[in-house]
Amino acid sequence: MKSSAKKVELASVDDLFSTEESRADAQRERVLEIPLSELHPFKNHPFKVKDDESMMETADSIRQYGVLVPAIARPDPEGGYELVAGHRRHRASELAEKETMPVIVRDLDDDAATIIMVDSNLQRESLLPSERAFAYKMKLEAVKHQGARTDLTSAQVGPKLTAAEKIAENSPDSKSQIKRYIRLTELIPKLLDMVDEKKIAFNPAYELSFLKKEEQVQLLDAMDSEQATPSLSQAQRLKKFSQEGHLSIDVMRAIMGEEKKSDLDKVTFTSDTLRKYFPKSYTPARMQETIIKLLEQWQKKRQQQHER
Repeated sequence: MKSSAKKVELASVDDLFSTEESRADAQRERVLEIPLSELHPFKNHPFKVKDDESMMETADSIRQYGVLVPAIARPDPEGGYELVAGHRRHRASELAEKETMPVIVRDLDDDAATIIMVDSNLQRESLLPSERAFAYKMKLEAVKHQGARTDLTSAQVGPKLTAAEKIAENSPDSKSQIKRYIRLTELIPKLLDMVDEKKIAFNPAYELSFLKKEEQVQLLDAMDSEQATPSLSQAQRLKKFSQEGHLSIDVMRAIMGEEKKSDLDKVTFTSDTLRKYFPKSYTPARMQETIIKLLEQWQKKRQQQHER
């Protein structure tokens, strides 16, 4: 009687282990040397990549030692790879006349890629207010989107954090400061440039962000005609007039034409004005010390004359 059992072929122990090893190897991240021409910038990348002194130092380092920390990129459906982290290293590699750079390639969705892109740059001390503002805005939208998907697929464990609170957990700024930075994205580009250039301070800029876009355009005209930028108090009043529907170009010019208390209390001399009265060897600190002593002598002389 013939057996009806089918012949079963068992894999060898070597085959089993090699299969598991190949699976693990396939999932393991690798550092690849990718041509610079195949690496494209992240869409709407909020951080400026400038050929400044710091960039030149990075290029010199890469020329001598290569890129020590691999960039992160994801496959681009249209070809090549989209940089997620490493835009400055990419530019420095170009300046160093390198043809490739080390890159870790990951399959990332838009939200995960955005969060990595922002987090890899936020710790830099030299960030401009506009860079931080748009970076926080992009990350906030990504975290909100991730949270919406999580809420649909899993039960909430523990207290639910707001998107801003989640960002603040791994950020140098508090939740409230993050929200204030994001408000700056409501400024028109010319005003935001003035914030980056430190012509308008952060707190007044936050208040000005509540003005309508057309009012912000008019404010530029008022600032130009009065040759002044708004203080915090002036910005707050501009905001109040706007919210009440009473902000006009005339009101703006009247506010911007006010003399600030800080200007009334301050006397400024340029070094060129003072330099001709002092030896070339005098430092600014020594010049100031000498001026104070002379003023004290002048005051004593006046008092003596008054007592006679």
